[in-house]
Amino acid sequence: MTRQFNVVVERDAEGFFVATVPGLPGCHTQARSLDQLMERVREAIELYLEVEGEPGGELDFVGVQRVCVEA
Repeated sequence: MTRQFNVVVERDAEGFFVATVPGLPGCHTQARSLDQLMERVREAIELYLEVEGEPGGELDFVGVQRVCVEA
């Protein structure tokens, strides 16, 4: 069975790409290139599902917003 997951990709201060899977709490990885990041996030998702099993109720992806606050 093929499953689809939304992945949020960001770049950190050192230039690494960081992937987070919102539908799988704690599932994230990082890499120097986007190609390597996509390989690693697939592996992370597969391992998550192997260890934790299928997630409960799924969320529908709506979008990403940037919010600014005074700090």
